[in-house]
Amino acid sequence: MEKTKQLFTHISSQGELTVALKERDVAPLKPHEVLVKIEAAPINPSDMWPMFGPADLREGVFHEAENKLTAPVASSMLKRIGSRIDQELPIGNEGAGTVVAAGDSPQAQALMGKTVGVLSGATYSEFCTVPVQACILHNEGTTAKQAASSFVNPLTALSMVETMRREGHSALVHTAAASSLGIMLNKICLQEGIDLVNIVRKPEQVTILKKLGAKHVLNSTADSFKQDLYKAIEETGATLAFDAIGGGNLVSDILTAMEAVGSKDAVGFNTYGSAENKQVYIYGGLDFAPTVLNRAYGMTWNIGGWLLMRFLSKLEIKEVLALHKRVADEINTTFKLDFSNEISLKDALKLNNVAGYYAKKTGEKYLINPTL
Repeated sequence: MEKTKQLFTHISSQGELTVALKERDVAPLKPHEVLVKIEAAPINPSDMWPMFGPADLREGVFHEAENKLTAPVASSMLKRIGSRIDQELPIGNEGAGTVVAAGDSPQAQALMGKTVGVLSGATYSEFCTVPVQACILHNEGTTAKQAASSFVNPLTALSMVETMRREGHSALVHTAAASSLGIMLNKICLQEGIDLVNIVRKPEQVTILKKLGAKHVLNSTADSFKQDLYKAIEETGATLAFDAIGGGNLVSDILTAMEAVGSKDAVGFNTYGSAENKQVYIYGGLDFAPTVLNRAYGMTWNIGGWLLMRFLSKLEIKEVLALHKRVADEINTTFKLDFSNEISLKDALKLNNVAGYYAKKTGEKYLINPTL
């Protein structure tokens, strides 16, 4: 039976996080499954919470001989994560590699020897078993490193645009917009002539997006931010926003600007504000502080959560496959992603590397290569 080395995370009821590299057996394949030798797996912001939960990594310890990292979890946080307490869980949302074994179905057999991107939740591993539906088949010549980020960022960017169209909006607002995802979203919008308002926090992030050709790039720390936001929304007519931050006043500021633009020509009593719906979807949690709503935007607005997989589940299979094909065809252009650091499974547990990828800095992207 094949063996695989794999990273697992565990939080005990006593309040200790353990992330450890362990050896496991590879289970026999079902007919619709393939075994992928993982050669590249990105560390995305969405991997941080499954991997570390609310542990205090400032007090983390790397145990070299045991191939594990430990860190304390405050007792006050344990109720929040009750569903995972005392369970050993795999980690790694996505990755890519070569199909080295396949189940008996024709669909699985057709992937033998091919380079595929996979969505699994267990890609921080030498080998990963996935159903064929969780694979994106890449074109001849595409490497695993190029295909590593085939799912989370590309499909999220494409699905944001598709959400816009399905809900009747014509332009977008996006926060934390200089991220890898934000860069992909800009490329899509530039290709398709969609107006996009980008919100970032630093002047150097403005420069990054301007160099791509982005027209509307706003610095939320600038004194003129609210005026700049109003002007950008007035020019684009954006009534839909995707927010990666969550906490603080930014969601409310976006809705306020949308309402101000929508009501600017109102006359007489305007008790209920503009009639056009203003929608903000929170899809990330870079700031865990409360979302503050200063309700000055009438009565036609919505705030909700948005998750990629729940959106994709509403699409027909042919629509999902069309998105997969676009990702494969444009993996070295629209969806190209450069990695600043390539590390082994064991290296991912070392505190200097943890500090690097946990910081989620613009321009720094870590890749786990289990073959190292």
